[in-house]
Amino acid sequence: MDKFTTLTGIAAPMPLVNIDTDMIIPKQFLKTIKRSGLGVNLFDEMRFDRQGNEIPDFVLNQDAYRNAEILVAGDNFGCGSSREHAPWAIKDFGIRCVISTSFADIFYNNCFKNGILPIALPAEAVDVLMKDAEKGANARMTVDLEAQTVTTSDGEVFSFEVDAFKKHCLLEGLDDIGLTMAKADSIQSFEAQAAQARPWV
Repeated sequence: MDKFTTLTGIAAPMPLVNIDTDMIIPKQFLKTIKRSGLGVNLFDEMRFDRQGNEIPDFVLNQDAYRNAEILVAGDNFGCGSSREHAPWAIKDFGIRCVISTSFADIFYNNCFKNGILPIALPAEAVDVLMKDAEKGANARMTVDLEAQTVTTSDGEVFSFEVDAFKKHCLLEGLDDIGLTMAKADSIQSFEAQAAQARPWV
């Protein structure tokens, strides 16, 4: 998993509440078990019409936001079913950070396991960040995980809270497999001792 330290990038404004996982990645795209390749289908039903043409008004279809790395969204982001394909699609599109007033618990935890930083801030702060994102590609936000701050293009700083263990995993680029592999020497030592003590197993 890629490490997340400091991110400076374009922020896309999406002031919708209750964006659920089916909106993020519709059910017809859940057949794959690969984490890659889903970015083209992110927000599919909002990005494309039935003929597969882009809907010009959708924010990620606008030139200013095609390379967005941060998403500023409305309340209760990631609600609905617990599909892990949702953070897969977000990450594959290129978005590394989602900012909202609140997140569904399962989606929130899945983000950390897939290299995405979800940031929950008070409504007043999200309103400021939303307006900053609406400035377009020339307005770039900076997210500093170590300092736990989000800085607008005008230099206004907001602090956020994050669980210390989840922060450590993102900073070090450790998913569940990475955490296990970090203990590889201890695991091998235990298995060698167990094999000697119980050779019949």
